[in-house]
Amino acid sequence: MRARARALRAHGHDIRSVARTLSLPYTTVWHWCVDRPEPATFGPALRCFRCSPDVDTPTDSAAYAYLLGVYLAGGHLVTTDRVPVLRVYCSDAWPDLIDAVAAAMKAVLANKVQHIQKQGCVAVQSTDRHWPCLLPQHGPGKKHERPIVLADWQRPIIESDPGHFLRGLFHSDGCRLANRVTVRGKEYVYPRYMFSNRSTDIMSLCQWALDLLGISWRMNLSWSLSVARRDAVAALDRHVSPKS
Repeated sequence: MRARARALRAHGHDIRSVARTLSLPYTTVWHWCVDRPEPATFGPALRCFRCSPDVDTPTDSAAYAYLLGVYLAGGHLVTTDRVPVLRVYCSDAWPDLIDAVAAAMKAVLANKVQHIQKQGCVAVQSTDRHWPCLLPQHGPGKKHERPIVLADWQRPIIESDPGHFLRGLFHSDGCRLANRVTVRGKEYVYPRYMFSNRSTDIMSLCQWALDLLGISWRMNLSWSLSVARRDAVAALDRHVSPKS
C-alpha cells in the first residue's frame, strides 16, 4: 500500500487525491510521500504490476506464467531476510533451462539475476521486495504440506497462457522420456511426459492447465501424472520445449 501511494504521488497526484483513491488518512499519505518519500523506491514499485496504479497485468504474461510454473514446482521464496529472495535450483545438465529461468525473472520484475554455483546445480536467484506481491503462494513450510491456491488475479493469466505455465511446471518437476514396453516378445518404444509433485494442489493446477489445452492425461500414482497418448504428447510438445 505504501508503494502504491508513492507511485501515485510520483505520477503527479496530490496527497489528498492519493488518500482518497486508497481510502487512507491524509496524514498517513503525507508521512509516506512527503516526510519520508524514499524516491528510490518508485522504480521497482512501478515494475511490480500489483503495486503500479497504471497496470494490473504483467507486461509479459507468458514470462509470468512460465515463472509461476517454475516457482510452484521447483522454486522457493525466502521472506525472512531483509529483502525477499526468489530462488530456483537448476541442474548443470540443463544450461538452457538456467537461461530461461533467468530471462523470465528479468521479464517479470528483476533488474539483476544472480547465478550461484552449487554442487551439480546452479541457484538462479533475484532479490526484490516485490516478489511476494507477484507470488502470493509463498509461506512457511513445504508446499505439499500447506494449501497452494491461485489468487483471483492469477487465474485469468494462466487461462490465457496455459502452455507457458505447463512449460514451467514440466521444466521443474517433469520430463519427456522414451517408454519401452514388450508385447509378445516385441519391444515398442514411444515418448511420454511425466510430472511428479507431492502437492495435491499443484498437481490439480497441472491437470487444470492440461484440460484447458485439451491434452489428455492420467494419474499412474497419486503424485505422478502421465501424458502418453500420441496426440496428447504431440500437443504438449508444442508448448514444452527441451530443457537443454
